[in-house]
Amino acid sequence: MEGDTLNIGLLRRFYGRHDFEPVWDNHPAQVQAILKAIAHAGDQGLDPALFHADLLRDDTNLTPLERELLLSDAALSYADALAHGAVPPERRADNQVLTPAAVDVAAKVSQSLDTPDPAAMIEGLAPTTPTYHILRQALRSCRSVGPTERRKVLDCQRRIEVNLERQRWLPRVMPADRIVVNVADERLVAYRDDQPVLATRVIVGQDATRNQSPEFQAVIEASLFNPPWVVPKDIVAREMLPRISRDPTYLARNRMIMLPNGEIEQMAGPEAGLGLLMFDMPNRFDVYLHDTPDRSLFNRANRRISHGCIRVQKPRELAALLLKEPLTAINQDIATGQTTRHDLPMGVSVFVVYQTVFVDENGVLRYAPDFYNRDPALWEQLHRPLRRPHASHGASGPF
Repeated sequence: MEGDTLNIGLLRRFYGRHDFEPVWDNHPAQVQAILKAIAHAGDQGLDPALFHADLLRDDTNLTPLERELLLSDAALSYADALAHGAVPPERRADNQVLTPAAVDVAAKVSQSLDTPDPAAMIEGLAPTTPTYHILRQALRSCRSVGPTERRKVLDCQRRIEVNLERQRWLPRVMPADRIVVNVADERLVAYRDDQPVLATRVIVGQDATRNQSPEFQAVIEASLFNPPWVVPKDIVAREMLPRISRDPTYLARNRMIMLPNGEIEQMAGPEAGLGLLMFDMPNRFDVYLHDTPDRSLFNRANRRISHGCIRVQKPRELAALLLKEPLTAINQDIATGQTTRHDLPMGVSVFVVYQTVFVDENGVLRYAPDFYNRDPALWEQLHRPLRRPHASHGASGPF
């Protein structure tokens, strides 16, 4: 099996549960069930080659130990891909950090050995959401197109495969109250009790890599009314200092002051960069949902004009929903002009995703442009052998 790589960590955990003794010779029926499932991994949008499908299909040249390790690694890696995604965060771009709850796949595969259908237990680690189900159906439909449409089939297949992977990065059970921002669709949908209750346009990050909106999860803790805008130092240095050097009145005209740490603060008001509302959702990217003073921007077809933050077309309605207060109360508090913080009764999760094929809040399969050009790189990773340390015979136990 020269050239193939094994997941040493998973193998050690798996064989640690079996006293580092061979496993598969005593489970021939389970072996066949798992091999069949891996052969059909394409139905999940996964490449069977990632799980040693070719080597295991014709294993006559393998030693008993090699076959044992490959079978274990195939089952564990397939379970891991379904449970957490085939491309873990450490192999993605820095702005792609969504991840579901951790699952002990070594334990799951071990448990599956005692069942008549281990493949069902392993495949049960994949999402069971309507979106995942509909995307899998769409993938089957893509492949049913005639051979004369091969290029169209490949394009369709690739788009759906990468978005099935993105679904595997999400929690298996989404919070009943949540906000989902699909950057690719430039829209926000708020859910209460798992039902969509607000949909609105958003403005997202520019195409330049440093300004793209990331993919991440956070919790909205509060709404800030009439917030000041603190401009980060990198934006100050890159964009504002040149303006100030050309126009000494720039700061005063825009009600801004230079802070000792190199940031610039713009005083609150209707023309402030954050508008009249900001939603506090601490995260490593310093990306927030907020209002904007320029409402006409939401009429644009291309709304990729921010530095990564998400500007919301209906921020007052969103605040009323999150704070569970009438819209009139929100308007009255904003009208005071005072900067105030309003904590939510309970934090609400927000998922900022980038889904170029998705199911909208009405259950309709939709396509969005890949304007950040993230799909090709992700597809390549889904079809590239995992880069792992090679397993020596001693690494996985003395058997």
